[in-house]
Amino acid sequence: MRWIDISQPFHNKTTTWEGDLPFTYTLAFSKEQTGSVNLGRIATSVHTGTHIDAPFHFDSLGETVEQLDVNEFIGVAQVVHVIDVPVIEPEHLTLDERAQFLLLRTTQTASTTAFPKQYATLSPRLGPFLKDANISLIGVDTPTIDPVDSKTLDAHHALYASRIHILENIVLDEAAEGLYDCIALPLRIDGADGSPVRAVIRPIV
Repeated sequence: MRWIDISQPFHNKTTTWEGDLPFTYTLAFSKEQTGSVNLGRIATSVHTGTHIDAPFHFDSLGETVEQLDVNEFIGVAQVVHVIDVPVIEPEHLTLDERAQFLLLRTTQTASTTAFPKQYATLSPRLGPFLKDANISLIGVDTPTIDPVDSKTLDAHHALYASRIHILENIVLDEAAEGLYDCIALPLRIDGADGSPVRAVIRPIV
């Protein structure tokens, strides 16, 4: 079975948080200028596009990206559709005991060029619920898991207390419910509070 890319493409219209640094790619030097190669340059917030939140993002004593175990971003994922559910609670989920990760599709079509006016959030109750189910990573097709104006970030802290990693802005438009192999590796950025991720899944048959 082929791998399915569930990460947002980076381009100069990729959406990001208001006031945050948008993604840009520019050709800094052309082959005509250098005589040998084209040389590109990017600028971006680490929370643009598909990305993980390191604990340091919301806890000044939490781990930064390079301190996270790379093995914790490779595992068996369960894709679950919870379309048009404003706040996702444990009661909305039926989990497969083989799953290590949980990937939630909350919209019919996830936009990569417009910040959503409304999006599903996660209940803090999911932290202990998912820990009891041996889930170590949760992925969502939204830019964050808490309300956009939250200062307490209750869902982030509840998941961190249960040692569950957070993957945001995935694209599950073409992913049916079921079990998948999953690879969602962050870049090794020293001291960073988050990182872009190239996330892929492959159906388990």
